[in-house]
Amino acid sequence: MTYKVKDITLADEGKLKIEWAQEHMPVLMEIKRQFEKEKPLKGLTVGFALHITKETAVLVRTLIAGGAKVAIAGCNPLSTQDDVAAALACEGVNVYGWRGVSTKEYYECIRSVLDHKPDITIDDGADLIFMIHKERPALLKTLKGGCEETTTGIIRLKAMEADRALKYPVLAVNDADTKHMFDNRYGTGQSTLDGILRATSVLIAGKTFVVAGYGWCGRGLAMRARGMGANVIVTEIDHTKGLEAVMDGFRVMTMDEAAPTGDIFVTATGNTKVIVARHIEKMKNGAILANTGHFNNEVCIPDIEKASKSKKTLRKDAEKYALKNGRYVYLLAEGRLVNLASAEGHPSEVMDMSFADQALGVEYIAKNKLDARVHDIPKEIDKRVAELKLKTMGITIDKLTEEQKEYLSSWEHGT
Repeated sequence: MTYKVKDITLADEGKLKIEWAQEHMPVLMEIKRQFEKEKPLKGLTVGFALHITKETAVLVRTLIAGGAKVAIAGCNPLSTQDDVAAALACEGVNVYGWRGVSTKEYYECIRSVLDHKPDITIDDGADLIFMIHKERPALLKTLKGGCEETTTGIIRLKAMEADRALKYPVLAVNDADTKHMFDNRYGTGQSTLDGILRATSVLIAGKTFVVAGYGWCGRGLAMRARGMGANVIVTEIDHTKGLEAVMDGFRVMTMDEAAPTGDIFVTATGNTKVIVARHIEKMKNGAILANTGHFNNEVCIPDIEKASKSKKTLRKDAEKYALKNGRYVYLLAEGRLVNLASAEGHPSEVMDMSFADQALGVEYIAKNKLDARVHDIPKEIDKRVAELKLKTMGITIDKLTEEQKEYLSSWEHGT
């Protein structure tokens, strides 16, 4: 076992955090008990590039219970919880990551995971997969497959697939209903506001809150911001999503129109350069900029730097940029995903479903031979996770009668 963490003496604090998460992730714990009995991952090594959080630690423990060896690196420079990383190291996990890694250190940690020659990968943003194709192609001969957690990662992987560059199968875990409909919407909505509040302590009520992107993450964020009393504006490039936002009761406009109006701007698109120089120059004094997408390129930081004459850190995760036009703006968490950089990420209860999808996805890859492309999560996995979640919540639902089943399968019934 090897590890590289910030401070191994933080392990006891990390173990308490993991214990809290386990007690709020009953679906994953149910799968863990099954894995302990059946050992479906015996003899396999799973390589991770995920946010090293208390919830991820529960997933790591679940796969180890299934017989897997695990090596994990962080997938974002500011999202690793150092006490959790220390706790995993003390449990014998090969863990490489700490909050504040440089770009060079970040990729060194990913390389350290690949040194363990994983049979299956779990990614958040596809950096691990990309690194395998770029620097470690020899691993492609033995890789059974991988899982991708995020919208951003799946965008990258589908681009690789379109270019015929993807050389091993990957399950699009993010596209499972029990993942994106809950994790992206309710998890991102709550945790992003949590991150903004921890970084700034501002009042949300009465503010004009601009959400860039109305995918599942944007929907959840817009809904939660409105619930806290904000006046919400949505910007979009997709006509159908823009129309949906209008029908949901939000104002919809371009970022150029929103820039002079907004008090708080949050990008949630998975794209690049969503907020650029011309927007920044129009913003009112004290506008707050944040990002909840995976990479720190949605708010164009070089443009902020060019438009500024100075900057200083006022709070741990809030930098004040004095603009050349006499106004100033705040950038939160260095433009990185604010819900994990400034807060703890999604609540354990919602990650329970996402990581249940991951665990069952890894088991599915272990038991099946797949071709090299992006695959949907099997519907039976989605269904099982939903059933388990309702069961652990003490909720039962109706079942079709035989007559109802016959009615739905027949074309002969009419008026």
